[in-house]
Parts: sequence; structure tokens; C-alpha cells
Amino acid sequence: MKSTTPLSRPSVLLVEDTLSLQMVYRSILATAGHRVATAASATEGLEQFRTHRPMVVLLDLILPDRDGLEVMQEILGLQPETRIIAITANGSVNRAVEAMRAGAHDFLVKPFDEGKFLSAVQNALAEANPREAARPTDPAAPATRSRDAAEVAEGSGFIGSSDAMKRIHGTINSVARSMATVFITGESGTGKELCALAVHANSNRAAGPFIALNCGAIPQDLLESEVFGHMKGSFTGAISDKPGAAAAADGGTLFLDEICEMAPALQTKLLRFLQTSTVQPVGATRPRKVNVRIVCATNQDPLDAVRRGQFREDLYYRLYVVPIHMPPLRDRGQDIIEIAETALTRFAQEEGRQFHGLDPSVRSLMQSLPWPGNVRQLLNVMRNVVVLNQGGWVTPDMLPPGLTEEDPALVSEPATAPGPEILTADSLLGLPLAEAERRLIEATLALHGGSIPKAARVLDVSPSTLYRKIEAWSAKAS
Repeated sequence: MKSTTPLSRPSVLLVEDTLSLQMVYRSILATAGHRVATAASATEGLEQFRTHRPMVVLLDLILPDRDGLEVMQEILGLQPETRIIAITANGSVNRAVEAMRAGAHDFLVKPFDEGKFLSAVQNALAEANPREAARPTDPAAPATRSRDAAEVAEGSGFIGSSDAMKRIHGTINSVARSMATVFITGESGTGKELCALAVHANSNRAAGPFIALNCGAIPQDLLESEVFGHMKGSFTGAISDKPGAAAAADGGTLFLDEICEMAPALQTKLLRFLQTSTVQPVGATRPRKVNVRIVCATNQDPLDAVRRGQFREDLYYRLYVVPIHMPPLRDRGQDIIEIAETALTRFAQEEGRQFHGLDPSVRSLMQSLPWPGNVRQLLNVMRNVVVLNQGGWVTPDMLPPGLTEEDPALVSEPATAPGPEILTADSLLGLPLAEAERRLIEATLALHGGSIPKAARVLDVSPSTLYRKIEAWSAKAS
């Protein structure tokens, strides 16, 4: 086999047996500048790993010839410092948790969006080798700061000339070079992580790592290890030292998304970290000093979370120094068209298609839609248009079916139609708290046609919280 020089050696190994997904993932990684090797089986994946010794492995846990957890253990046995990102299908979150306990760095549940995918890889690279993660991937690449700024622009969600976006850009320019903690709020899909990345890219820390951690997507019993790290042997499955996100972000920025989902015990440790700038991994005897700038975000009202006892008041005041609110897409006027056209150009280049732009009727339609999924939904719509059409002007018939249909949750059912269970205080009295909570969640889901995002908005929790609870109920039933 042809030898690989250090410059051309892949830094990421992708082991995925579904060839269509393998091609998609590889394209996303290559477009982002990563050097990638691929494999479609456990045997091929181990062979590629022994040849290239990549820093990061994206590993599907369901492979045709061997169990993914066995492959992970073999890789970690060969090179314990490897950062493995386990990939599992929706409904198999327990397998991902098992992988995390066995030494995986992170996990992704299919289907996942491009931003979350790239963020997971970048975070793993930053922990495995901060210098490698921070430097350009080829000699012609621009400096790290310029590349980060380009990443913000290419994300298409941080584009816009509305008054609201002008104010946000002004705040970022004012606060970026300070050490002040930035607290970003806004609905899901409004671009909170892009805002955090913009703060980092415009700061004096732009050459350092940008580490993003979603506090709502990681099981609570694993979150402390993810934030502060652990020592080898500190608990079952800790087969090597893990620095944690706070240490990996040393000299850069730590972005804590869905901060209000953090367990109270870990909030106490985070407050101590903010006060002392030291981290103490699980199992360590001495703390370590780090230099980290904190940016956090939530799709909840943080002050209301304090009132409900979900979020510590002293931590709230410690973090809520410079607030930035990302407005919903429906309130951003002409920004909708700017984002759509930028995304159209970008996706067309990636897919090798030729599009002229948006038809006037599409422009008018887009500005009239409510966009409950915000920028994320708009980007998905434009990706759908580019993938399923050859080119030309984007007309209404090219838009995904159902986009313009009336929200079923807003349509009144006929009087004779059976409706969801009507809950009252009396019907919940006498039930265990867990059962009352489950009935309330199930009734809300039924009211909104089974839509978890809609139910989460009504219940004022993160969608990831509902996904975790439903997964736990399914596991218990089986």
C-alpha cells in the first residue's frame, strides 16, 4: 500500500457501511478541509486505522462483520488517545451511551445536521491535538481567524442586514476582545452557535480552539466527564485519561449550548470553575489552571429557569454578563431572502448545479411563512431544492411538499373526531411524579400531532430532553 506522508495522512477515519451516507459524510468533511480515509466494514476500518493512525475515528456501531463496540475497544487498545465518535441510529441511544462509558469521545444519533457533525469532529480534533485542529489544512489555506470568520459566513445563518442583525454584529464587535461572558438566547435553529463562533473569531483568542458542548444532548451522568474530564481508572470504562472540554478549550473559547439543561450538581462545579479558572477531572487529586472564555446559550428564558429552580441564581448572574438575543427568522424580514440566496449559491456549488436565483413568487412566499424551525429549516429547504432539481430559477413547485400547508396544530378538529386525553389537576393527583410527568408529555405530544419540537416549545424544555425521556420509556418497556 502506498505510504502516507505526515502532511497527507488522513486525520479522520470514517467507518460507515451505508455507501450513500459514507459519500455524504466524506463530502461534508472534505469540503470543511479535513483529510479523510473511509471504510465500509470493521475489517477494512481496522486495516485503515493501522495504516494511517488517524486522530479521530467516526465509527458506525452497526457494522456488517463485527460489533462496533468491539472495534472501538480494539482501536483504543492500539492507540488509547484516539478520539472516537460513535454513530448510531435514532432509537439506539442506549448503545451510544454504552459506547461513551466504554471510552468514546462523543456520539451522534442519525439523522444529524451538518453543523452538529462538523462541530463534533472539530471538537474531537481539538482535544486530540489542539495545534492540528487550529492550523489550516493545506499550505494555501488562510489563517485560522480568517477561516473561522469564513465558516460563520458560509453557515448562511449569520448573514443579514436587518436592524436586529446589525445590533448583534455591533454587540459582537464591542465584546469580542474582552473576557466578558456572553449569554446567547433564542429559539432553536436561530444560529446561536454561529453567534458564539463569531464572538470567538473576532476575539484575541481566534487562533485558539473553539470547543462546543451541547449540555442537553449528553446524558447527565456523563456530562461532568465531558466538561471537566476524567483520569484513567476513575470509573468503569475509563481506559485512558480524558482532558474534557474545559481543558481542551484552554487558550480559546468554550461554548456551552443548552446551559439550562445542566444538572444542579454540575452547575455548582461550573460556578466554582468560573470563580477559580481551575478544572479537576474526575479521579484527579489536583486541579489544573486553564485560561478559557465562556460563551453559553439556551432556547429557554434563563430567568424563568431560575424562578422554577431549574437553574442556579448565582450561576445565572455569573454568566449573564453580555446578553445577545438571536431573533426568530420570521422577524428578520429581508434577511430570509439573503440567507436563502446565499445557501442556494453554496449548495449549488457543492452539488455541481446551476441555479439563477429565487423566482419573485418564491421570494414573496418565503417572507410570508412562519419558519418554526428558523434558519435551520430554511437551510434544509434550500438543500432539498438543490438536491432534487437540476437548476434554473427556483419556483414554488420546487419547494418541499408540506412547506406551505397550514400547521395541523392550528386546525380545529371536527366535533366528532376523537381528541387527545384531557388532563386536569384531579386526574394527576395521587400519581407518582414520574407518571404524572409522562402523562403530561404524552398528552402534549398528542395535542401537537406527535411533533417533539412543538411539544418542547409548549412545555418550555429542550427537544433533546423529550427525546431522552421517550428513549428511556421505550428502553424500560422492552
